[in-house]
Amino acid sequence: MIELLKAALFGLVEGVTEWLPVSSTGHMILLNEFVTLRVSAIFWQMFLVIIQLGAILAVVVLYWNTIWPFKKDRETGKIRVNRETISLWGKTIVACLPAAVVGVLADDWLEVHFYNWFVVSVMLIAVGIAFIVVENRNYGKKPVTRRLRDLTYREALIIGLFQLIAAIFPGTSRSGATILGGIMIGVSRTVAARFTFILAIPVMFGASLLKIVKYGLAFSGMEMAILAVGMIVAFVVSILVIRFLMDYIRSHDFKVFGWYRIILGLVVIIYFTIIRR
Repeated sequence: MIELLKAALFGLVEGVTEWLPVSSTGHMILLNEFVTLRVSAIFWQMFLVIIQLGAILAVVVLYWNTIWPFKKDRETGKIRVNRETISLWGKTIVACLPAAVVGVLADDWLEVHFYNWFVVSVMLIAVGIAFIVVENRNYGKKPVTRRLRDLTYREALIIGLFQLIAAIFPGTSRSGATILGGIMIGVSRTVAARFTFILAIPVMFGASLLKIVKYGLAFSGMEMAILAVGMIVAFVVSILVIRFLMDYIRSHDFKVFGWYRIILGLVVIIYFTIIRR
């Protein structure tokens, strides 16, 4: 029961931090210092990725009408393919390519060399500063791209390159990097956030599949229960957080998240260099 409660706590943190631009990896590393699941190191690495499926299912549920290309014509009753949706998926694939290539070729190497508290803390602070600088620079400016359907393939590729930074350096925050990249090139916060959510679907499904292939399906009953609890909690919390974020950014900028990242990064540095020592 205690292990399931721990799994629920990790699912809660995942559901909150996956969508807010504050780095789920940074929070997971810090939480793991105080709450540790009694599982193997290999299962733990897989667990961190698999519980993201719960968060992704929340996006699928909330944005089903946006991502499902087959629509029923009200007049004829026939099923037709929505070209805007197909175009959106084309842009999503283009944006996914950079991170997908690096993930397949260098996933294990990146985990060994970059998945540590120092890199996480540096990226938390660096991206936090970037958010504050970009928001200050863009103050009063009107975004060029204000609707999701108006997003160009060029803009999608640039956002994908920002996602690549997050794929390489943990602590960057995938949502933080892509939203920041979108804002920098003139995409509205709302469109950048929505595209980030949709972009996460193939990225996280792909990452989860990669982990399952490496780990295999030989789960024990307790491991299955831990995965299920973590995913369900992440799913429920993600729905609430995504709705909150979309309401929040209609009248607020991201500077508060920038300051939060800087403070968290400093906390991580202080903890690992002073307290833990």
